[in-house]
Parts: sequence; C-alpha cells; structure tokens
Amino acid sequence: MQFGSSIYLDYQATTPLDPRVIDKMSASYELSFANPHSTQHLLGQEAAREMDQARAEIENFIGAEAEEVIFTSGATEANNQAIASVLMASKGQRKTVLISAIEHKCIKNAAYFYADKFGAVVQEIPVLSTGLIDLDAYQAMLSDKVCLVCVMAVNNEIGTIQDIPLLAEMAHQQGALFHCDAAQAPEAVDIDTRHWQVDMLSLSAHKVYGPKGMGALFMKNLLQASLPPLIQGGGQQAGMRSGTVPTALCVGFAEALRLSREQAIASRARLTMLRQRLIEGLEQAGIAFSRNGSAEFCHPGNLNIQFEGIDASQLIEVMQPDLAASTGSACNSEMVLPSHVLKALGLSDEAVTASMRLSLGRFSDESQIDRAVEVIAKGISQL
Repeated sequence: MQFGSSIYLDYQATTPLDPRVIDKMSASYELSFANPHSTQHLLGQEAAREMDQARAEIENFIGAEAEEVIFTSGATEANNQAIASVLMASKGQRKTVLISAIEHKCIKNAAYFYADKFGAVVQEIPVLSTGLIDLDAYQAMLSDKVCLVCVMAVNNEIGTIQDIPLLAEMAHQQGALFHCDAAQAPEAVDIDTRHWQVDMLSLSAHKVYGPKGMGALFMKNLLQASLPPLIQGGGQQAGMRSGTVPTALCVGFAEALRLSREQAIASRARLTMLRQRLIEGLEQAGIAFSRNGSAEFCHPGNLNIQFEGIDASQLIEVMQPDLAASTGSACNSEMVLPSHVLKALGLSDEAVTASMRLSLGRFSDESQIDRAVEVIAKGISQL
C-alpha cells in the first residue's frame, strides 16, 4: 500500500481496513445502531442478532464451540483477562506463571503485574536463536506449581511461529492451563483451538484488516464457569465481560476473519514471494544485512533484519516520508526501548540497534517492494 510517497511496510503494527470490511460495518452502523443488550424491543433484538451471528462466525473460524468467544476491546484486554482471571481463581500451590521470553509487552507486563497482586511468580521460558521455545528448558520449568503457561502463536517482531499443539500438550501433562496470544496468527497459520488444545486464545481485529478497538478472548465453556471476569458491570456476555458490545465492530471483525480464511493459501504464497523479492533486492543492491529469527518457521510477511553498522532508528528517520517500517513493537508508546525479543535471541546491543522490521501485507505489490529497496539503499548511503 502506498499513500502519496509513503510505502507502507508496517503491517504487523496494524493493517489498513479492507474496503469490504468498511462496507459491512457501514451497513451495521446505519441499520443496527441499537444497544444489542436492549432486547425488549425489535431494534435491540436486531442488533443482538448481528452480534451473535458475528460471534458464531468467529467461533467457526477458530474451531470453537458456541459461546466460547468473548468480545473485548482488543488483544491487550483479552490477554489481561486471561492472566488475571486465572490468578484470581488459582488456589493452593499453583502460583507460577510461565511466559515465553519473547511475549508481547501486554502479556509480559500483565503477568508480572497480576502475579504481584495475587501472590504468584512469573518465570520466562528461554528461546533458541530462532525464536522457537527451548523445549528442554520448558520441560524442566513445568511442574505442579504452574497454573498457567502463555506462549504467543506468531511473534509480532520476528514472525517466529511456535508449535502451539506441542507446547499446550506439555503444559496439560503437568495440569497447567495454556493461553495463546494469536493476534498475529490469522495471516500466517490456520487457527484451530481444538487441535491446538489451548484453554484460552486472544485475537485482535486490527491485525487482520479489521477495525481498531475490537478483539476477542476464546475461553473454554468449562473455564468460564470457574474463572471470574476482569471487568465488572452490567453482566453482559454471560457475565464474563461487562460493557455494551459495539455491534458494528463485531460485524467488521467477523468479516475480516472470513476474508482472511477465504484467501489464506493464496495470500501466504504471495507474501512469501514478495518477501523473497525484497531479500533478493537488498542483496542485489549490495546492502550488508542478516536476518533475525527463523527463516523456516516464520510469518510469510515478516522480515526482521539487521543492517551492518547502521542505527535502524536513524535509518527510518532519514527514509521519511518514503517508507513506513519499525524497529520493533508498536506498543511501547513513544518510548524508544531496546527490543526484549531480539535480546532474548542472544543479539548484542549493537545488533539490536541495527535491526528493523519490514512487514508486508495484503496491499503490498512488486513495485512497492522494488521502490522500498531503492529507499533503503539511499537511506543507508546517507548515513
């Protein structure tokens, strides 16, 4: 996607709204504006029907049963609810939470925050240089003291894809619950909560060409009966998440996931091709770089690379307004912090500083890739 002279290669920070999603949402805003919880009248009933239909479509997309999807304001809220609910309900000796060393900040910070509040401890599972979980270390950390394991399906910075079914099975063997942040997953892998054996799973609409401010938490029905909600109020969504549900955002989320599933195979193949074109273009331009993370198990639109002897933040600055990219997560506010993900891979401070994430998406094309190579080459020469 290109806006004026700006080429957008920051799809893992957020994706633009797909026009087809906008059309669905516009119709919902116009016709189903009523409160979906005001079911005593016809208009409220119609809004509730749209909301329930959207929930059912999302449940079908991820292989969930009816009423196992709870709408939230995004993956951050969903992740907070998963961790807080388990720790609030945890009794006895199970007071340890395991998280991968490369989890998103909303998992990492929430885990430490709620662990402190509820008398639990957090331990970080180390990863290999590829970003994949160190299975030996993980196995050694699992015990009957662990109440919850959190591992993201697809990393937001380096794109590494974890073997979630295996990791969940190992957690269950020790009686622990397993939660997966799958915000980045729909464009990279097929999500199947039953096959993956996850107890909880978080999603975000704006990572899949849907609206910002909308997400979901999958939680098994049996768990919902035993875990308290994070947000108290009017008892909406069977008491699991109070607050008026925004019908149009639900409709847009469901449509976004439908489109993602419908074109998944072709889209992933196309992104892989474009990424390879980008790699080859950088090589042909004589740019010295190396790749971070796994080349084999990686989001097809992700390329996290370090440019030898270059400060990536300065490079992004000199490339403005021609190229939109990032040095890491977009969720660190305005703070420029060293990436904990790259540090967990064993990279030096110098290598972390030299690293940049280029992420491709649905509206990327070959001409944009070729132009991006030119912009990067020019920027490096300026530095």
